[in-house]
Amino acid sequence: MIPEKLKEGDTISVIAPSNYVEADDKIFLEKTEKLFNKYKINTIYEKNIYSNTLGYGATPLEKAEDLNNAFGNKNIQAIFCAKGGENSNTIFDYIDYSLIKKNPKIFCGFSDSTFLLNMIYSKTGLVTFHSATFKSISSWDKPCVFEDIIEKLMNGNVNLRRKNEKFEIVKKGKSEGILIGGNLNCITRMITGKYSLDFKNKILFIEDLGEETNPKFVSSFIYLLKQNEIFSKINGLWIGNYENETKIKLEKIIIDAIGNEYNFPIIKSNNFGHIDEKITIPIGVKAKIDTNKKNKIEVLDKCVK
Repeated sequence: MIPEKLKEGDTISVIAPSNYVEADDKIFLEKTEKLFNKYKINTIYEKNIYSNTLGYGATPLEKAEDLNNAFGNKNIQAIFCAKGGENSNTIFDYIDYSLIKKNPKIFCGFSDSTFLLNMIYSKTGLVTFHSATFKSISSWDKPCVFEDIIEKLMNGNVNLRRKNEKFEIVKKGKSEGILIGGNLNCITRMITGKYSLDFKNKILFIEDLGEETNPKFVSSFIYLLKQNEIFSKINGLWIGNYENETKIKLEKIIIDAIGNEYNFPIIKSNNFGHIDEKITIPIGVKAKIDTNKKNKIEVLDKCVK
């Protein structure tokens, strides 16, 4: 299920399912709003994005109310998460998945939004977008990030490689599968239990923030994936940005853990994650990895219609 593309006259709803929006954030939200205004796209803000009811953020019910309202509002065509944070998974029980199925829309975010991007796809089949947050577009992302958002969401471009961008081959091979993934910390918390993801025949893409997740933590996460047989299920692995003080690379940590035990191809790029040149990646579309090609990974489906 793919959403309608953004077009002139459409409206974006901004929600805050992770950290709440603070006073200092408003200037960046307004700057991003003006960027979309240039394309005659409007913005509204859901009522609970500034809520700090718990003293450490809005309640899960408040957050879910905003998400459900945004999907249910016929005047909204796209939804962006305002910013990242820590606990958007707290709203899983309160999301109206049947409502989303009836009202498929563009849904964007990254980092902690990984929870929602993958769970919404898992429960509804809706293609979602691992993209910038509404705040990051203007607070620290480079102009190419917004340009890529427009290319993907308005023009339907599915290219995952910018011009002259280098992809590294960690393990040779070719495979096809459905793209899922995002922040490694979040993905690891969706491998078992009521809200576990289906990893069978998927191409998994992962990144993490080195400032919060040192190599020992990353190693623990990778071993949890291995111990729960995730690497026995996936068809391919795409590694994104991971910068930390030790300079140890994410691909090294992964190979240290899994060696040559699995047959799927592994590629590495620096074009998604906690960086200022992140591309927009559709979740829930078929993709192909072929390490013999210039474009090591390609999307085979449309991401908007």
